[in-house]
Amino acid sequence: MPLSASLARGVAPSTPGMLHARTLTGDLSAPPRPGLTVRFGRGEKPDVDLGVGVDDLRVSRRHGELTYRQGQWWLRNTGRQLVRLPRGTMMHLSTEPIPLDTGYTPLFVRGSGYREHLVELYVAGHDDQGPVSRRRAETLRPEIWPLDDDERLLLAVLGQRYLLYEEDPRPLTYATAAKQLMYLRPDAGWNERKIEYRVEAVRRRLHSTGFRYPVMHDKSQGRPADNGLLHNLLKGLVESTTLVPPDLDLIEDDALWPDPAPE
Repeated sequence: MPLSASLARGVAPSTPGMLHARTLTGDLSAPPRPGLTVRFGRGEKPDVDLGVGVDDLRVSRRHGELTYRQGQWWLRNTGRQLVRLPRGTMMHLSTEPIPLDTGYTPLFVRGSGYREHLVELYVAGHDDQGPVSRRRAETLRPEIWPLDDDERLLLAVLGQRYLLYEEDPRPLTYATAAKQLMYLRPDAGWNERKIEYRVEAVRRRLHSTGFRYPVMHDKSQGRPADNGLLHNLLKGLVESTTLVPPDLDLIEDDALWPDPAPE
């Protein structure tokens, strides 16, 4: 496979369980043989099978490995820096190995400064049809979650930092949001209790329809802070483009307050 290709497009049909791996400097395929281990890192063969971050001294010479056992490929971080997987999952040297699903998995090895080094992984499944071009196919619309006018206004106020695409946004407190909403809609009776009630209703509705992030309490894990669930709600709504920057127009220009102090 040429190095200009990406495993994200799929792989040619191969034995189910076959591991395909690729970095900027090389690629390999490994059969699903019990006990077989594939190693990646900054080092050279025979210490590693696949080079990654070869010019970055923050990357360990042997930074990670994949071992086939129990019918799956298991990923382990053996380096000093973190390895980041999809959905924000992080792996440390002390993290237990995790199994890879069939299909495509990108992982990123943390390097110097803000650098991250991509390792593409693909585990062949039973129904792989090989790379498919879909250039002329219709674009799938994002999954937009329905909100009524009051909910959109409320969530735009609570999530205005998210709609500005700040690097590490946090929701406004209910107290701060109530003050802004009372200014914007003085006859609507907004207060902290009403905000809590309306947010809870949205969370329950979206939870029942397969929302991407957890927005309800998991009783088996104790009772997390509501602020964490509100963060998940706003993050998911912005990422799905249910809430978009033009929603900030609901907060009229002459009603915008100075940027709220950190909460």
